[in-house]
Parts: sequence; structure tokens; C-alpha cells
Amino acid sequence: MAGLRPVLLVEDSLNDIELTLAALERSRLANPVIVARDGVEALDLLFRRTNAPNEMVAQLPVVVLLDIKLPRVDGLEVLESIRRDPRTRHVPVVMLTSSREEQDLVRSYGLGVNAFVVKPVGHREFFDAIRDIGAFWAVLNEPHPGMPAAEGKA
Repeated sequence: MAGLRPVLLVEDSLNDIELTLAALERSRLANPVIVARDGVEALDLLFRRTNAPNEMVAQLPVVVLLDIKLPRVDGLEVLESIRRDPRTRHVPVVMLTSSREEQDLVRSYGLGVNAFVVKPVGHREFFDAIRDIGAFWAVLNEPHPGMPAAEGKA
């Protein structure tokens, strides 16, 4: 797994974390997955404002899977910070949320989200959606020329 950029999962629900990790593992995604439980932790990892020993400190993620409703700093604020900073501006961000509110969808796209996915309610549908998201962003998607391309592929 050396050289592969991680996937950053920003989620506060333990159940959704477990399901997401299982789906990504089953899809045989080779990229490591880093979990942040709230917006502050996500921003600390992205902007290297932490002493936590993990691969995120060395590399930007290949994709950020971001929930909207998070403790401390919500997902929309995290997205805004990512897009505002030249170091992270081109990191793909997928809003992965249970929110079906039109204002969240409109605001997410207004802030530059790459995709907005409403979490399916059914276990199997959720699992399939996560598998497809992981495969697309970590394997199939060609990163922005400003991102390190060779490391992003699984």
C-alpha cells in the first residue's frame, strides 16, 4: 500500500463508519482509509495540525467522504475550508449524507463539492453505493493535474 494516497472518511456515526469500512474493504480498495469523527479532526488531518501518527500527515487524500451533520464543525464548513486553501482546493470531496434537504444540496455544490450522495437507507444499497464511490474516486477518476496523479491510483 506504500505510495497510495488515503481515503479520508469524515463521519460521526459508528454504524456508518463500520458499514463504510466494510464496503470499501470488500471492494478490495487498496488505499488506506483514515477516519475523522468530526469536522475539527478532519481539518486537523487535512492541514497537518495534528501530531497523530498516520499516513494522512504525509499525503493528501485521494478523496474525502464527508458527512454534513458533524459535531464541532459541520461538513459544509469543512468543505468551505478545503476549497479555500490552495493546498487542498483540488482534493475531490463527496458529500455522503442522510440529508435530503435541498438547501444542503445547493450549498454543497455552491461550495464546490464534487458529488452529493444521499446515504441509502437499506443495508445492501448503502454497501453498494460505498463500494461504487470508492472504486470511482480511488481507481477510475483522473485527478486534477495539480494533484499527485501516480499516488492516487489503487
